Amino acid sequence: MTRRQFLAGTGGAMLWGTSRAWAGANDRVRVAVIGIHGMGQNHIKEYCALPNVEVAALCDVDESQFAPVIKKHFTDKGLKAPKTYTDLRRLFEDKEIDAVSVVTPNHWHTLAAIWAIQAGKHVSVEKPCCHNIFEGSKLVEAAKKYKVLVQDGAEQRSNPCAQSMAKFLHDGGLGEVYMAKGLCYKWRNTIGRYPDEPVPAGVDYDLWLGPAAKRPFNRNRFHYNWHWNWEYGCGDMGNQGVHEMDIARWGLGVTLPTKIMAMGGHVMFDDAQQTPNVLMAMYEFPSPEGGGDKKKILQFEVRHWIANGEDAMWLKGASQGNAYKATSGGNVTGNLFFGSKGYMAKDVTKWQTFMGEKREPGESGEGLGNHYENFVNAVRAPDPVAFNKGIEDGFYSCAVIHLGNIAYRLGRSLNFDPATLTFPGDAEANALLTREYRAPYVVPDKV
Repeated sequence: MTRRQFLAGTGGAMLWGTSRAWAGANDRVRVAVIGIHGMGQNHIKEYCALPNVEVAALCDVDESQFAPVIKKHFTDKGLKAPKTYTDLRRLFEDKEIDAVSVVTPNHWHTLAAIWAIQAGKHVSVEKPCCHNIFEGSKLVEAAKKYKVLVQDGAEQRSNPCAQSMAKFLHDGGLGEVYMAKGLCYKWRNTIGRYPDEPVPAGVDYDLWLGPAAKRPFNRNRFHYNWHWNWEYGCGDMGNQGVHEMDIARWGLGVTLPTKIMAMGGHVMFDDAQQTPNVLMAMYEFPSPEGGGDKKKILQFEVRHWIANGEDAMWLKGASQGNAYKATSGGNVTGNLFFGSKGYMAKDVTKWQTFMGEKREPGESGEGLGNHYENFVNAVRAPDPVAFNKGIEDGFYSCAVIHLGNIAYRLGRSLNFDPATLTFPGDAEANALLTREYRAPYVVPDKV
C-alpha cells in the first residue's frame, strides 16, 4: 500500500509537522485540559489512563469546579494534583505544558486553539472545531503556519469501525454511493425559562463570554444549556450531530456542498432555546463519477422527542423490520448509506450492509479505538501514518453543519462556492459566515 492510498483509506490522515523533537516513545507528555465541566472530565479520565501521560494543569473560568474534579480524578486515585488556571492565556505561558485539550463552549473553540497553537502547544480541540466558517479557515491556516499537531474532536475517525466503513465504501463495496443520511435522535426535555441573575461566586463571567457580546448572566446560557443559544452553540446538529455529519461526509467521499436547504423548528416547548429541536437539512455535492446527474446527496435529521430508529434499529438489537423499542431514552444516532448494490447502517461500534433487492445481510465491520491515545502518540512521534485526523478535514465537516444552520436561520435555499467559502452574491448569507468579536477576544484575520 502506498502512502497516498493509506491516507485516503484512513480519511485524510495528516499531520502538519511539529516544532518539538522527542527522544522516543517513553517521554512523558504533559497535557492541560481547558474546560472541566462535563466532557472535560472525560478528557481528564482518558489522559490519566494512558502510560507516561500527566494531566499537569486544569483551566476553567468556574473556580468551584476545581476541588471536586481534582478529588475525583487525582487525589482519590493517588495522583499528583495538577496546577489550576482560570485564565487560559496564563496557561499558555506555562512552558511545562506540551499539549492542551480545548473543551470549552463552542464559541471559544477556535480562539482558544489558535492562541495555544501560537504558544507552540499541540492541540486537541473538541467538536465542532469552529463556531463559524471564518473561524475554521483561520484554524486550518494557523495549524499549517505554526507546524504543531491539531486534532479535531471527531472521535469516530479513530475507530477501526469507521475506518473499515470508509474503505469498504470507497473501494466500491456498495457500488455507486449516491446518498448518505445522518441520524441525530436524542431525547431532550425543555430547558424552561429563568430570569437573569447575579454571576455565581468564583465565575469569571467576562472570560466565559469571551468573543461573544456582553449580556447578563443566565443559567440557560451557562453550563451545558449554552448549546441551545446561537451565540455560544450550534444546536444538536453541531453537538451530537457533528459526529454523524463527519461520518456521512467521509463515507460519501465529499468535502463541501454547492447547494443547501434546511427546514425545521423549535417545537412543543415555549422556552429559552433558540436552536431547532427538529431540523432536516439537505446538501448537494458535485461528483465527477457515477451515472446520470453528477452529484451526491447528504441528508441530515435532528429529532428530539419520540422517534423510530429507522434502519439503524438493528444496531440496538432489534430484528430487522420490528418496531424499535427505546433502550437509552429513545436516543438513536448513526448513519445510513445508499448505493447501487445495497445500503449500509452504522453506529459508533459497528456497521452492517444489506445487499440487493432482497436486502440480504452482507459485509460488516466493528471496533473502537482511542482518540486520546492517537493524539498523544502523534505528539511523541509525529508521523502521518500514526496520526488519524487532520484539522482541515475536521473543518469541512463543521462547515457543512454551519451551512445547514445558516439555511435554517435564513429560511431559504443557498448556493455555496467551496473555492471561495462564500455564498456568491448573497450578502445576507455571507454575513453569517463570521460574527462580531468582542475585544480582546478576537479571532485574528492574520494568524
